Amino acid sequence: MPELRKDPIISRWVIISTERGKRPSSFSPPAKKTHDDFCPLCPGNEDKTPPEVFAHRPAGSLPNTPGWSLRVVPNKFPALRIEGELDRRGEGIYDMMNGVGAHEVIIECPDHAATLASVSQEHFEKVLLSYRDRMNELYRDRRFKYMAIFRNQGEVAGASLAHPHSQIIALPIVPRRVMEELEGSKAYFSYKERCVFCDIIRQEKEQAKRVVNENREFIALTPFASRFPFEVWILPKHHSSAFEDIPLSYFASLAELFSDTLKRLFLCLNDPPYNFMLHTSPVGEKLNDHYHWHFEIIPRLTRIAGFEWGSGFYINPTAPEDAAQTLRETPTVPAAE
Repeated sequence: MPELRKDPIISRWVIISTERGKRPSSFSPPAKKTHDDFCPLCPGNEDKTPPEVFAHRPAGSLPNTPGWSLRVVPNKFPALRIEGELDRRGEGIYDMMNGVGAHEVIIECPDHAATLASVSQEHFEKVLLSYRDRMNELYRDRRFKYMAIFRNQGEVAGASLAHPHSQIIALPIVPRRVMEELEGSKAYFSYKERCVFCDIIRQEKEQAKRVVNENREFIALTPFASRFPFEVWILPKHHSSAFEDIPLSYFASLAELFSDTLKRLFLCLNDPPYNFMLHTSPVGEKLNDHYHWHFEIIPRLTRIAGFEWGSGFYINPTAPEDAAQTLRETPTVPAAE
């Protein structure tokens, strides 16, 4: 029988349609483009992007030239523009402001055909550190309240270029989805004097039904009220409210678990399109006892249709317990012959 499950953080209900019981083989990944006709993110095309604002390159290497291993540039077609003032204003009952923000592209590596599931753990760590470094730099601009870091893998997930890249958008407001988590976790803390995310991690470790993998500092799990099949969250095991403030020594551990999780999804689901996004505390609430930063990985295996748009419910055809078991049993290294 299908189950209705309630998310303990924001009180959202989802339908786990166990009767549909979709396994990995039930999902057919879309055809992929092997190479763009022209890729402005590839080495040698540095003049086709805006000038870089950050890069890993050999000492003595000139900016905006080949030789880099990671590069950050402003988005050529930004969602928000960094110039100008917010000019908050009203028009009757409607509120508005100028579209001020920053929109950057993190070009993760020079290899056009690579993915974050295929790069080395050391390089993955470099990508994660670039997120932190750009967040800290952009937060120096007092107009910005929140940094949205996300990655679109594959055309179905919204990637317009195949070259491996992530994006960061500096926002003058806190996104509604993050506000829901902040408000829900604050309400939980005011009632129980505990962090809801810490309680989730504690229970998931005890039950072990939805844990995909873990190491000393981090855990990967399929949420109890997963919205999507094979949805995975990565969280620090110890309470931490702001991603950009975690100790430098933790990044290698995060890269290890994140890389392992993406490899399992890649192998289990045949290189699926996916989105991942970072949820973290806004700049004004970076240190708190109720919120817990985390990454959410959403494989794009199903479509949102009229019922979901109209009701706010999600229908998930794969129980998170089944997804976690399948991912746990997926080997990430070839078996010895």
